[in-house]
Amino acid sequence: MLDNLRMNSPTKPRRFDCITFDWDGTLFDSTAIIVRCIQGAVKEVGGTVPTDLQASYVIGLGLMQALAHAAPDVPKEKYPALGEAYRQQWALHVDDIHFFPGTMQMLLALQAQGHKLAVATGKSRRGLDDVLQRELQGVKLSALFDATRTADQTAGKPDPQMLHELMEQLDVKPERMLMIGDTTHDLLLARNAGVASVGVSFGAHAHEEFAPYSPLFVAHSMQQLHDWLLVNA
Repeated sequence: MLDNLRMNSPTKPRRFDCITFDWDGTLFDSTAIIVRCIQGAVKEVGGTVPTDLQASYVIGLGLMQALAHAAPDVPKEKYPALGEAYRQQWALHVDDIHFFPGTMQMLLALQAQGHKLAVATGKSRRGLDDVLQRELQGVKLSALFDATRTADQTAGKPDPQMLHELMEQLDVKPERMLMIGDTTHDLLLARNAGVASVGVSFGAHAHEEFAPYSPLFVAHSMQQLHDWLLVNA
């Protein structure tokens, strides 16, 4: 049946001109490594090490916002050391992280349908640029996206500034943009910006927490997300 839906989808009017993705836990399979990096950084500066659940909750926020939330007993004067400890932990693992299986095929298919693709992430500008310079499956990642925004460029989630700037840059109206993410921060970002959202359950937050934000759909695998987008986006 899905094959028939895919065949019919090109004749269906496009609902969204731009599809905006969160990065970690949505496109990149990085949640577990980020959790370990947060825990290692907090331990290094002498704070109470957060649980896996506490560390995963802050994924998607700006770096220092996330670290401060995950380590409330670390004094502010130690924040620079905490941030540096996290960056050192991350540098040890960055090459271990890749797209979820099927992500590249999905992005290329969306491009072929004429969608603009964007990224709105809690990563730093430098951190995202480093990843976008990589090449996967013969494709440079930067070539996949029409525009990107990071928390240190604009404002951290769920402040809507990231999406407002992307819409302005790409000349897209709120009703023609879709935000996809793995956390409640992403879905609240979408709601605050007046755009529709889709959640994915394979990232940092439990999908049972998504209901108050009224996502159009919750995908439980990349293939499920791919199939839904090709038919409904």
